Amino acid sequence: MSATILPDVLPPVVRRGAVWGFLRRHPTAALGAAILVVMVAIAVFAPFLGTVNPIAIDPIHRLEDPSARHWFGTDMLGRDVYSRTLYGARISLGVGFAVALCAAAAGTLVGVSAGFVRLLDGILMRVMDGLMSIPPILLAIALMALTRASVGNVILAISVSEFPRVSRLVRGIVLSLREQPFVEAAIAAGTRTPALIRRHILPNLMAALLVQATFTCASAMITEAILSFIGAGTPPIIPSWGNIMAEGRALWEIKPYIVFFPAVFLSVTVLAVNLLGDGMRDALDPRLAKRL
Repeated sequence: MSATILPDVLPPVVRRGAVWGFLRRHPTAALGAAILVVMVAIAVFAPFLGTVNPIAIDPIHRLEDPSARHWFGTDMLGRDVYSRTLYGARISLGVGFAVALCAAAAGTLVGVSAGFVRLLDGILMRVMDGLMSIPPILLAIALMALTRASVGNVILAISVSEFPRVSRLVRGIVLSLREQPFVEAAIAAGTRTPALIRRHILPNLMAALLVQATFTCASAMITEAILSFIGAGTPPIIPSWGNIMAEGRALWEIKPYIVFFPAVFLSVTVLAVNLLGDGMRDALDPRLAKRL
C-alpha cells in the first residue's frame, strides 16, 4: 500500500523543494521575477490602486506638489501623475512584451532559414547586417517618421530594429546544432527538414531565445520611452512613461517630481527584466555557471 501512496504524497513536496532550490541557486532571477510580477500587477490592477482618470484635466490643481490628495503631484494640465504613472506601466510593459515576442518570432524564422538554406544564408544575413549597421533608435525613428503615431506602429518599428540580432543568434545556434550527432542521425534516418526543425532544432533554441527575449524586452521599453520623449512615439494623449517625462522636462528645475516618478518606475522595471535575463542565462547554461 505504501508503494501506491508515496507517489501521490511526494510530488508536491518535491516540486516545492525544487522551486525553493532554484530560488536559492539563482537569487538574481528570483529577485528580477518578483519585481517584474509586482510591475505587471500594478499595470493590470491600476484602476483599483487609488487612481483616477489619467487623462482627466483639472487646471485648478495644476502643478501641485505630492500630497495626500495627489501622491505624485500633478502636471501642467492638472492631471494626476500617480495615476498616469501606474497606467503608463501598461504601455511600457505591453510594448516590451510585444516586441520581445515579435522579434523572437521573426528572428527565429530568418535565423533558421539562413541556417538550413545555403542560398538564403548570404542574402538574409547581408540584409541583417545592413539593418544592424543602423543604431536601433535611429532606425525606429526613421520608421516612425513614415507612419502615424500609435502603439502598434511603435511596436512594429522597434521590432524591426531588434529582430536582426535575434536572427544572428539563432543562425549561429542552428549552424552549431547541424553538426551535432543527433541531428546527423535524424538526417540519416530520413527525417524531413520541417520535422527535423520542429523536433530537434526548435527545442534546443528555446533556452537562448528566452534569455535573448528578456534583453530585447528591456531594450524595447527604453527605446519606446526615448521615442515618446522626443515626440516620435505614442500619441501624447496616451499616458506612457516616455510621454510623462517629455511633458515634465520643461519644468524639471521647479517640478522635478513629474519626471522623477516615471523615470524610477522605468528604471526599476528595466532592472528587473535584466536581472531575470541574467538569472535565466546562468540557470539555462550550466557550463557558463561552472566557468564563473
